[in-house]
Amino acid sequence: MSQNPAPAAEPVLDPVSRLSEILFGLIMTLTFTGTFSVASAGSESVRQLLIAAVGCNLAWGLTDAIIYLIRSLCERGHSRLLLHRLQALPVKDHRAHAEMVAALPPAMRKLLTPDEIDQLHQRLQHIRPSRGHLWPNGDEWRGALAVFLLVSVVTLPVVLPFIFVADAWLALRMSNAIALLMMFLIGYRLARYAGSPRAWLTGAVFTLFGAGLVSVIIALGG
Repeated sequence: MSQNPAPAAEPVLDPVSRLSEILFGLIMTLTFTGTFSVASAGSESVRQLLIAAVGCNLAWGLTDAIIYLIRSLCERGHSRLLLHRLQALPVKDHRAHAEMVAALPPAMRKLLTPDEIDQLHQRLQHIRPSRGHLWPNGDEWRGALAVFLLVSVVTLPVVLPFIFVADAWLALRMSNAIALLMMFLIGYRLARYAGSPRAWLTGAVFTLFGAGLVSVIIALGG
């Protein structure tokens, strides 16, 4: 007898959030690698660059993870409060209808009729609200860990040339090339997710944005 496959676990971060965190970490890294002066580069300068870039992204990764937890708890607490308010109101009450409409995404407001919104309210009456203090659940802890890793680990590909290439000028240009490639991939993936028929064009725009950013940073001392 065949068994039904177990449902796949949903990712804790949506694609836009994941790519946005990578982009944030990438730009943070460029603020260090782009201002690296090859004219006075030495082993100590490279070491200081690596420590600064990795340390900054670790710090911002931790900060972003904490902000993610705070935002998640606030949203979950607000949802629980909204459920309590709706369950305290009778179905078809104009106040409940207004609360439901305000909580729905704009697209859903256009699709649902007043009767369908009242039916949703009726279903909400049978949901048992959670009680007790708010505390991060497993998904939220995993989401915070994912945010931390995305912001901090993205540093590694951009700084690897400084570890394996002795020529500081060549290492800097290789680092910039890796950053631009990552910019292209981020733009490409975002466009694919949005359903763009020309995802490569969005990737090219992101690459130009990255090239402009790197050029400005280099002109300021890179």
